[in-house]
Amino acid sequence: MTKIYHNPRCRKSREALQLLQDKNIEPEIILYLKEPPTKGELKSLLKKLNLKPLEIIRKKEKEFAPYKGKSLTDDEWINILVENPKLIERPIVVQGNKAAIGRPKENILEIL
Repeated sequence: MTKIYHNPRCRKSREALQLLQDKNIEPEIILYLKEPPTKGELKSLLKKLNLKPLEIIRKKEKEFAPYKGKSLTDDEWINILVENPKLIERPIVVQGNKAAIGRPKENILEIL
Protein backbone atom coordinates (compact mmCIF):
# COMPACT_ATOMS: atom_id res chain seq x y z
CA MET A 1 0.00 0.00 0.00
CA THR A 2 1.30 3.41 -0.99
CA LYS A 3 0.68 6.42 1.24
CA ILE A 4 1.25 10.10 0.67
CA TYR A 5 1.53 12.68 3.42
CA HIS A 6 -0.19 15.39 1.47
CA ASN A 7 -1.00 19.08 1.64
CA PRO A 8 -3.44 19.88 -1.18
CA ARG A 9 -2.47 23.58 -1.02
CA CYS A 10 1.15 22.74 -1.90
CA ARG A 11 2.08 22.59 -5.58
CA LYS A 12 4.88 20.06 -4.97
CA SER A 13 2.51 17.84 -3.05
CA ARG A 14 -0.10 17.99 -5.81
CA GLU A 15 2.60 17.17 -8.40
CA ALA A 16 3.68 14.13 -6.38
CA LEU A 17 0.10 12.89 -6.11
CA GLN A 18 -0.33 13.35 -9.86
CA LEU A 19 2.88 11.41 -10.52
CA LEU A 20 1.52 8.48 -8.49
CA GLN A 21 -1.83 8.62 -10.25
CA ASP A 22 -0.07 8.73 -13.64
CA LYS A 23 1.58 5.46 -12.59
CA ASN A 24 -1.91 4.03 -11.83
CA ILE A 25 -1.22 4.18 -8.11
CA GLU A 26 -4.08 5.43 -5.94
CA PRO A 27 -2.33 6.07 -2.64
CA GLU A 28 -3.86 6.44 0.76
CA ILE A 29 -3.90 10.21 1.19
CA ILE A 30 -2.95 11.42 4.65
CA LEU A 31 -3.81 15.06 5.21
CA TYR A 32 -1.12 15.45 7.85
CA LEU A 33 -2.01 19.05 8.72
CA LYS A 34 -5.51 17.93 9.78
CA GLU A 35 -4.38 14.65 11.33
CA PRO A 36 -0.73 15.03 12.37
CA PRO A 37 1.34 11.89 12.72
CA THR A 38 1.87 10.58 16.22
CA LYS A 39 5.33 10.43 17.71
CA GLY A 40 5.49 6.71 16.85
CA GLU A 41 4.34 7.29 13.26
CA LEU A 42 6.90 10.04 12.83
CA LYS A 43 9.70 7.82 14.16
CA SER A 44 8.63 5.10 11.72
CA LEU A 45 8.58 7.59 8.84
CA LEU A 46 12.05 8.85 9.72
CA LYS A 47 13.38 5.29 9.80
CA LYS A 48 11.89 4.60 6.33
CA LEU A 49 13.34 7.88 5.04
CA ASN A 50 16.68 7.13 6.71
CA LEU A 51 16.77 10.73 7.91
CA LYS A 52 17.07 12.61 11.18
CA PRO A 53 14.17 14.82 12.34
CA LEU A 54 16.08 18.02 11.61
CA GLU A 55 16.50 16.88 7.99
CA ILE A 56 12.74 16.94 7.33
CA ILE A 57 12.03 20.32 8.91
CA ARG A 58 10.86 23.22 6.76
CA LYS A 59 13.25 25.81 8.16
CA LYS A 60 11.76 28.75 6.26
CA GLU A 61 8.38 28.48 7.99
CA LYS A 62 7.67 31.15 10.62
CA GLU A 63 6.88 28.35 13.10
CA PHE A 64 10.56 27.37 12.96
CA ALA A 65 11.81 30.78 14.18
CA PRO A 66 11.69 29.94 17.93
CA TYR A 67 13.87 26.89 17.33
CA LYS A 68 16.42 28.36 14.93
CA GLY A 69 19.97 27.77 16.11
CA LYS A 70 18.90 25.52 18.98
CA SER A 71 20.72 22.28 19.61
CA LEU A 72 18.00 19.77 20.46
CA THR A 73 17.85 16.00 20.62
CA ASP A 74 16.13 13.97 17.92
CA ASP A 75 13.36 13.21 20.41
CA GLU A 76 12.86 16.92 21.11
CA TRP A 77 12.70 17.67 17.37
CA ILE A 78 10.14 14.88 16.92
CA ASN A 79 7.98 16.41 19.66
CA ILE A 80 8.21 19.79 17.90
CA LEU A 81 7.15 18.21 14.59
CA VAL A 82 4.19 16.45 16.22
CA GLU A 83 3.09 19.77 17.74
CA ASN A 84 3.79 21.75 14.54
CA PRO A 85 3.04 19.50 11.55
CA LYS A 86 3.41 22.49 9.21
CA LEU A 87 7.16 22.13 9.78
CA ILE A 88 7.22 18.64 8.22
CA GLU A 89 8.66 18.65 4.71
CA ARG A 90 6.16 17.60 2.09
CA PRO A 91 5.15 15.51 0.36
CA ILE A 92 6.34 12.25 1.86
CA VAL A 93 5.46 9.08 -0.02
CA VAL A 94 5.65 5.70 1.69
CA GLN A 95 5.85 2.39 -0.17
CA GLY A 96 6.27 -0.60 2.13
CA ASN A 97 9.42 -0.16 4.20
CA LYS A 98 10.70 2.75 2.12
CA ALA A 99 9.79 6.41 1.96
CA ALA A 100 10.88 9.45 -0.01
CA ILE A 101 10.39 13.17 0.16
CA GLY A 102 8.93 14.27 -3.16
CA ARG A 103 11.24 17.24 -3.65
CA PRO A 104 11.96 16.80 -6.46
CA LYS A 105 9.05 14.54 -7.34
CA GLU A 106 11.42 12.16 -9.15
CA ASN A 107 12.68 11.03 -5.72
CA ILE A 108 9.43 9.10 -5.43
CA LEU A 109 10.30 6.91 -8.42
CA GLU A 110 13.24 5.45 -6.46
CA ILE A 111 10.89 3.70 -3.99
CA LEU A 112 8.14 2.52 -6.36
